[in-house]
Amino acid sequence: MKLLLDQGLPLSAAALLREIGIDSIHVGEIGMSEAEDADIIQRARDEGRAVATLDADFHTLLALKGAIAPSVIRIRIERLRAQALTNLLLAVIAECEGDLEQGAAITIEPSRIRVRRLPLVPDV
Repeated sequence: MKLLLDQGLPLSAAALLREIGIDSIHVGEIGMSEAEDADIIQRARDEGRAVATLDADFHTLLALKGAIAPSVIRIRIERLRAQALTNLLLAVIAECEGDLEQGAAITIEPSRIRVRRLPLVPDV
């Protein structure tokens, strides 16, 4: 699993993930801290990475484009420190790895994980 961590998530979490074998980079490490969401999505798609973010706009952009990649993990838990974020992402990868590999929009809330496969289509 390869991850691209968005601005707003602890930069040090990328290093913690790398230490345990998850290929992770943070936008701050690659000069993209102020990049547009669409550019971050494109970078993740080009590199076969899933995006981890606090930003709801990523799911919206995937839906508007009918995109099938990249997977996006939206975290709706505020103020996570690096180790807590690392533990959370490891749990999500373990539970949702197949979905992430095939393309998914995942939302993590304090009490649940919601998985929607890509492309996102309106509920009928």
